[in-house]
Amino acid sequence: MSAVPLGMPSFPRAARTAVRDETLRGNLRHATGTIRARRAQAVAELEDWGDLRTAGKEIKDRTLRHLDHYLEQAEAAVTAAGGTVHWAADAAEANRIVTDLVRATGEREVIKVKSMATQEIGLNEALEAAGITACETDLAELIVQLGEDQPSHILVPAIHRNRSEIRDIFAEKMGRWGRPAPEGLGDTPAELAEAARLHLREKFLRAKVGISGANFLVAETGTLVVVESEGNGRMCLTLPETLISVVGIEKVVPTWRDLEVFLQTLPRSSTAERMNPYTSTWTGTTDGDGPRAFHLVLLDNGRTDTLADEVGRQALRCIRCSACLNVCPVYERAGGHAYGSVYPGPIGAILTPQLRGTAGELDASLPYASSLCGACYEVCPVAIDIPEVLVHLRERVVQGGEATVRGERVTIKPARGHAAERAAMRAAGWALGRPRRLAGLQRAAAAGRRLVPRRVPVPGPAAAWTDTRDTPRIPAESFRAWWQRQQRSGGQPPGRPAPPAGSSPATPSPSVSPAPESDR
Repeated sequence: MSAVPLGMPSFPRAARTAVRDETLRGNLRHATGTIRARRAQAVAELEDWGDLRTAGKEIKDRTLRHLDHYLEQAEAAVTAAGGTVHWAADAAEANRIVTDLVRATGEREVIKVKSMATQEIGLNEALEAAGITACETDLAELIVQLGEDQPSHILVPAIHRNRSEIRDIFAEKMGRWGRPAPEGLGDTPAELAEAARLHLREKFLRAKVGISGANFLVAETGTLVVVESEGNGRMCLTLPETLISVVGIEKVVPTWRDLEVFLQTLPRSSTAERMNPYTSTWTGTTDGDGPRAFHLVLLDNGRTDTLADEVGRQALRCIRCSACLNVCPVYERAGGHAYGSVYPGPIGAILTPQLRGTAGELDASLPYASSLCGACYEVCPVAIDIPEVLVHLRERVVQGGEATVRGERVTIKPARGHAAERAAMRAAGWALGRPRRLAGLQRAAAAGRRLVPRRVPVPGPAAAWTDTRDTPRIPAESFRAWWQRQQRSGGQPPGRPAPPAGSSPATPSPSVSPAPESDR
């Protein structure tokens, strides 16, 4: 994955700044709330949504288990259809391949469909360094590009901008990239869309090279699929003479029948639509119709390393619907820029540290950018258990351990700043490891409970917690000790029904089997 933006702070520090921006929070609250409500309504229309969700999960898991087979099948099908397949191990190789392909055409300007993969590898910056201008054609991506900004949402990259801000960006910056915005531009959606349409139409008609990603790659026929709502994708995919598609290797699905499942779940879970307004598919090249040259760049960039992690690999199921962002209380307050990645929100918190590693301060902080409330798992259309992966990655950050990096098994060192946490976990493991030891510590704590102050000031980062919370009162007797005392005295603990007359309290209920000796 491309490098962390220069000077990007850890998530807690970036989020602390973001939550003070009232305009940003207002924009996010309105946008995510609206999308969330509409999605819930769209999903509720399908009685078999749960079955579709399970099917999507199983299709993705089966594909990932046999990913090598399906990728080779896709390569053969694309080649047979007249396309050329390139393999890129990392961002640098992918950028070099695309730059060389554009240079070979002699063009100095390309048009682009919205693509997370090309943002991930920093393709626009690589093309700019080679003297090639990449023009975004998705409306939100155009806003971000003209404003010299960064995307903050997977589906709605300019979600942090309101209409008046967009009008100002168009009026000030649009002329530098091509046709300027109309005089007296207002901030109504219709006026802004018309300004973008006039600006982009000139680029569509003169462009000779188009660059895209893909939502899916159907292995059996080598067909690529892009779903979108504006029609710009259709223009980029059909008008240029050369089309270059950069696609993550996890986007492959085995058959058209498998694709049918995702064409139901993706639009409802992302834009709350029953189907996408534009679903474009293309297979290689066809004489007299569409691009004359097609190049497919299959991108790894940390994906095979992620695949090697039995817990973390489920992140590769993601179909980029962004439903998890729209329900996440952390994202709604902090926004997408705090994540320092093109993949913000809950999915970014588990995907970015696996693609980039956890050596950096920012990447090591991302697994903690969550309350673990589980709302993201509930809405995920492919049932990614994001909380499970977050906890797994937190363990990696704190404890280190074995992981796969560039195809090699290595031992990762614990991240800095977690020594106290490691010590606390070791102490907890020692205390909880033996029942007698725990009981002894509980008796000692009870004996000295009057010596524990109401407030225990702690220096450093923990001060924010202890300054606003009282120390929990230690009971005179632990629950376990109280229970054992009740049992010894023959008393009946409150809430437990008395045994029937003539029966022994020690006799287990006929509906409950005694626990095996090994489980007691």
